Amino acid sequence: MGEIGLRERKKLRTYRTVSDTAIRLFLERGFDAVSVAEVAAAAEISKPTLFRYFPAKEDLVLYRIADHEGEAARVAAEGPAPVEALRRHFLDGLRRGDPVTGLSDDPDVLAFHALLYGTPALVARLHGHLERSEEALAEALGGGLGARLAAGQITAVRRILAQENWRRIAAGERVGEVRGDAVAAAERAFGVLARALPPLLGEAQ
Repeated sequence: MGEIGLRERKKLRTYRTVSDTAIRLFLERGFDAVSVAEVAAAAEISKPTLFRYFPAKEDLVLYRIADHEGEAARVAAEGPAPVEALRRHFLDGLRRGDPVTGLSDDPDVLAFHALLYGTPALVARLHGHLERSEEALAEALGGGLGARLAAGQITAVRRILAQENWRRIAAGERVGEVRGDAVAAAERAFGVLARALPPLLGEAQ
């Protein structure tokens, strides 16, 4: 078991190292200006090895947020009131300045978001990430059409709230200036979800 654990840790380190190397190059020169071969050379691995870890160039960037793909589903599965659990989780993220909420002025986070949202190929790949997250959330909510409709609305709310926070901070506003509005917007949005979604999920009013 120890050997398997060590192998897995080494594999995860390779994923992180290659992804970090690629993102550094993309930030320096632009996503389209850097080839996969250049990333492989900078990471000191062969191009075929790189493709075993990352089937597409865009995955080199999306790996950084891959852990969040099942986050909403995990939170929703924690208790009998999934919308309330997701509301608390998002508000806690705002308090902590979690980059996923968009409420972070860390230069590296801002640069990463600018790369992600400013590159059409990455935006298209991000859509797949959101779809998988939404599908996992729908399963956590019980499956079926109602759960899929609810998951779509929850996913949209989380995405739009985070993007609004990021856009304001990227435009030069301070986190302290945005936080109050961000919390109020999240409370309003999740309040609407809490009233609207129970019928879709077959919950008692």
